[in-house]
Amino acid sequence: MAFRGIHDADPLDPSVLLLQDRHRSHFVDTEQLQDVLRPRQQMRAFLSMWRLDPRIRPYVIRAGFYGIYRLGHIIIDWPLITCLVERWRPETHTFHVPLGETTITLQDVAIILGLRIDGPAVTGTYMVDVAELCGDLLGVTPPADALRGLTISIRWLCQQLSTPAADADEVALERSARGFILALIGSFLFPDKKGVHVHLCFLPLLRDLTLTSTYSWGGAVLAHTYRELCRASLDRRCGISGCITLIQLWSWERLHVGRPDFGRSVPFAAPPLPHGLHDDDVDGVDEDVVDGLPVQHGVHPEADADVAPEPALPLGCRWRVPLTRVLNPSGVLLLYRDQLDAQTSDQVLWQPYVGEVVDRLPALCLADQDIWRTMSPLICFEIVEWHRPERVLRQFGLHQGIPPACSYDHQLHRVDARGRHQPDWATYHAPYIALWDSRAARVITSPPSVGLMESQDPYMLWYRRITRRFMTPQLHRDDMRFHTTAGSMNVLVNRRHG
Repeated sequence: MAFRGIHDADPLDPSVLLLQDRHRSHFVDTEQLQDVLRPRQQMRAFLSMWRLDPRIRPYVIRAGFYGIYRLGHIIIDWPLITCLVERWRPETHTFHVPLGETTITLQDVAIILGLRIDGPAVTGTYMVDVAELCGDLLGVTPPADALRGLTISIRWLCQQLSTPAADADEVALERSARGFILALIGSFLFPDKKGVHVHLCFLPLLRDLTLTSTYSWGGAVLAHTYRELCRASLDRRCGISGCITLIQLWSWERLHVGRPDFGRSVPFAAPPLPHGLHDDDVDGVDEDVVDGLPVQHGVHPEADADVAPEPALPLGCRWRVPLTRVLNPSGVLLLYRDQLDAQTSDQVLWQPYVGEVVDRLPALCLADQDIWRTMSPLICFEIVEWHRPERVLRQFGLHQGIPPACSYDHQLHRVDARGRHQPDWATYHAPYIALWDSRAARVITSPPSVGLMESQDPYMLWYRRITRRFMTPQLHRDDMRFHTTAGSMNVLVNRRHG
């Protein structure tokens, strides 16, 4: 039986994790990288600037983005995001935790964010006339100081479009709605490095808001999130962008690390409308105040009798209530690493979306179940990332065997918009778009799983050889600091299993 030694945490079999020497976990092990990543998001700033006018609310609902707006701003647990990035593997698009691989799938995006999965890929061209495009779809032409290349200032959009005239006609209201959705896309779903600009490539997709709702926005968000996780996990990166809220809520739904409790809140009550942000903490600071407004659980503080009834909201909205962390410690990277290293089978929810949780979801969250397990490329303009459900079948209640080998495409990961002048991404990525269009033909299946996976299951025997299971440097001790407990367990496990 092979034994790796107490100071060698790298995989015994390096055939899967080909990028270990560049991976964040390698630098953590050598104590060259101890800083917490700083996620970049501006959702709080956007919501404080732009109050949703009730007249454009129906347009936002029609386009399929109202659930994102209602999810609003949730404070990011930076140490938790860092801990997850340390376990993200670009080679497999999965998090490698002690009990096996797990990941964010199309199912999670649909249920947590309420975005459509089944539909045409979010793609198109960068070959646009900015003045003509903005004049036509927004009714205003941005000055040079509101632009940065093909991106437009979110603050400028707010200044121009957030307050439609009292006598605004349908054309003006729809233009205001496009501006709001575009700013929402740039603040929450696809934020840039600073989160203050949004790319105008998304604007043509908002021309017909009914058609907008048919695109695979969920697939695009997942592609972008995968790409940002891959980037952040390599080469000692110090920041991460993308839809960080999705990563955090996915973790809260499935893992015990840093997971808050609902306290006195009602977990399925609709959260307060995200207006009037005054505090950095949206959750857990004061159980009776959210966003500076008193909370009446299940009642919207700004409800209006003349406004159409509130549509059903995606699951992620249940976390936008006062939360408590009394029973589960949080906010410390070293503690999170230790907790994941010592993870037990009762600290992972492989199938959190059952029972009452599913019963309360809007139809859109469950509409595309037939392709949740598709092994297909996910596309968002220049980004193409593979969806790998065959590696996480336990998340779908299916038996997990040793997954087929998946190749890491270095060239595909290098493709981005930098240095490319007005490319037509629909043409550039045509082969991958064709694969996405045939997504229903590549849905993975397996027999139902029965009970918990045993430690000597063939999958676990294989997995322990190809992964790095433990993240905390072994036998590490600092004076007057928190002492991890997983290091000694690491030694025992290695001696037992090899």
